[in-house]
Amino acid sequence: MSSLPAGWYQDPADPDTQRYWDGEGWLGKAIPADAVPPAGPPPVEAEEPPPAPAPEPVPAPIAQTPPPPPPGWGPQPPPPPGWTPPPGWQPPPGWQPPPGWQPPPGWQPPPGWQQPMPPGMRVAMYPTVQARPHGYALAGFGPRLVARILDIFAVLLLNVVVNGWFVYQLAKEFVPMYRATLDQMANGGSALDAQGSGRMDGLIWVILIIATLLWLVYEAPAIGSSGQTLGKRVMRIKVVAVENTEPLGFGRAFGRWARLGLWTPAWGCAGIGFVLQLVDCLSPVFDQQLRQAFHDKTARTVVIALPLDDRQSVDATPTGGSSPLEASPTTPPTTPNRTEG
Repeated sequence: MSSLPAGWYQDPADPDTQRYWDGEGWLGKAIPADAVPPAGPPPVEAEEPPPAPAPEPVPAPIAQTPPPPPPGWGPQPPPPPGWTPPPGWQPPPGWQPPPGWQPPPGWQPPPGWQQPMPPGMRVAMYPTVQARPHGYALAGFGPRLVARILDIFAVLLLNVVVNGWFVYQLAKEFVPMYRATLDQMANGGSALDAQGSGRMDGLIWVILIIATLLWLVYEAPAIGSSGQTLGKRVMRIKVVAVENTEPLGFGRAFGRWARLGLWTPAWGCAGIGFVLQLVDCLSPVFDQQLRQAFHDKTARTVVIALPLDDRQSVDATPTGGSSPLEASPTTPPTTPNRTEG
């Protein structure tokens, strides 16, 4: 231990300064040798934190040098006024005219050249072309609906003649049950308590089956031979195949009718058959291309509108090898053959 008492002394490391000696070691910072030292030891100073390390420099991204342009390349000036391309000149692939450039008066584009479409222009600005099967317009929904209503009345007249006796027998069974139902309701009962006889149920099924057969006999042979029923003749529309205009034949006409007519007996099942037939009759509205009903799609047929001269019909052979569904909004139909039957 040193015998030197505590106090301010000349700093051995630097004779021009003085520091405080506490008897064991030097304290505080040195002060000039000619300065008046404070009484007692120097104040304790807080230790300064070590300096933060400097952030590492982030390397700058290496600039990618674009490939050099080909020899002789440079911005192309717009063509001078009145410039006309030489004969046979074709624009290079992907060429676009400068903004605001207009072709000179009298300039004609070379064969096969198409003017580039400005950005944002819609391709769908062209009018929609309607299909014309075999050169004829498709029948509208209105004439088809009127023709179907006329055919319903024709089949209804057949049912009055053939089904009249069965309808009379059904009425004889229904009237007593109806009166008994009214009596039950008058006495506080429910109309659901009345039960039909088994004979009444049998008569209903017989009437529906006969009505279905009458409809089949009325429509399928006529469509198979000439493509027209009575209602379609009145409205001058006709059923033809998609691929040609030859007669459909009974088998194909039966398949077309069956998709619609075989639901008739299901009328006795809470009217399910009637709902399905109604949906089928309205289905051409949702087919914008060929206006085919569900039964037309089954048989691959379309309904066309005949010309005003109803003595003519569709030619059975498409001319020129063109498609039977060729779309032509202005081309009139070719001269057809005489209507069959």
